[in-house]
Amino acid sequence: MLPNGWQRTTLGDIGSVKSGGTPARSHHDRYFLNGKWPWVKTMDLTNSEILRTDELITEAALQESACKLFPPGTLLVAMYGGFKQIGRTGILRTESAVNQAISAIELDQINAHPEFVLQWLNGNVSAWRNFAASSRKDPNITRDNVCDFPVTLPTLGEQRRIAQILSTWDQAIAKAERLLANSLNQKLLLSQQMLTGKVRLSHFNASGQKRKTPYGLLPVEWEYRKIGGVATEVNQKLGDAAPFPVLSCTKHQGLVDSLGYFNKQVFSVDTSTYKVVPRSCFVYATNHIDEGSIGYQDLYDFGLVSPMYTAFKANADVSDAYLFALLKTEHYRQIFASATNASVDRRGSLRWKDFKNLHIPVPPIKEQMAIANVLTLAGSEGDLIKKQLDLLRKEKATLMAVLLTGKRRVHVHDAELEIQA
Repeated sequence: MLPNGWQRTTLGDIGSVKSGGTPARSHHDRYFLNGKWPWVKTMDLTNSEILRTDELITEAALQESACKLFPPGTLLVAMYGGFKQIGRTGILRTESAVNQAISAIELDQINAHPEFVLQWLNGNVSAWRNFAASSRKDPNITRDNVCDFPVTLPTLGEQRRIAQILSTWDQAIAKAERLLANSLNQKLLLSQQMLTGKVRLSHFNASGQKRKTPYGLLPVEWEYRKIGGVATEVNQKLGDAAPFPVLSCTKHQGLVDSLGYFNKQVFSVDTSTYKVVPRSCFVYATNHIDEGSIGYQDLYDFGLVSPMYTAFKANADVSDAYLFALLKTEHYRQIFASATNASVDRRGSLRWKDFKNLHIPVPPIKEQMAIANVLTLAGSEGDLIKKQLDLLRKEKATLMAVLLTGKRRVHVHDAELEIQA
């Protein structure tokens, strides 16, 4: 049952739904060069306000193509691009054109508050996927789907207040996202400087002299060694022994417990050929190392990995934390990609016999540990910000669930806001 004063409607009933257009790329100089008007594409939609775009179009594009300008306050919905893009939204803050993969909704603002409807759409993304799943071809949605999209509207005053409340969370989330991006960039810069010896910790004696290596200029105090000289492959099969937890290697999170991460079994029922990986070993996806899929086994005393993975253990000459930080850099991802492309293996994998011949910079062990400690501290700041960001997103989702359904009502009293249970 709807709260008193609320009504069920559709986007088509509360607004005019129109499609965008794409000027011909073959006339780039005429339609895009020295453009004046923002032109929104699906990649510009961030479920929030749109202040600028990376492409502008000209007056000629508006006159000679299907492009048209939409006013500030227009809502945008992505219709194409697969399930990751479908239903992404935006709200124009400046007069702009949109491409043909986007529906533009100009609302009747006497009955519908644009910011509230934006929040409603963002809180009901799964409905777009239901429309798309019924498509016989690619998972897209149509203009009719957009027109038929269900919306529940409170009174205009309640819409405005709900939008204001949720906007407060949006602002906090956006701030946390900026802080996280800055933190990650700072760690990346610090890693690049410290792992190449461009910046060294003051309590280590440094002559200031460099020597040339394929990795670049390195301090003369540092060695430049093959991975096979500081690590050995781990290649023990489980056989008939009791099974251990199965691990998967991911690009961003490293090694994870496979069942817990995927919430289902994605590995073989028969794990007898799987490799046993003790704690403190490295594991990489032999066929996907060029994507940065490498992890460090610190989850269990022993774990199992697919035969398609390669495992190795560093010796006492190398700090595990230092080596892991080095191998996770973008520079080494590119090295892995080049080595994979040069491999004679027809499947494009990078097996141990080739991996072990790659070189790494090796500072004295105490300096390695000090570098790793600095990078760990830098990473902990980002981890804390990410936890705060996840909490904000969860809090907003919880608030949306009660405000957009009327389980909690907002009351407007002389421009003040109260939330009642």
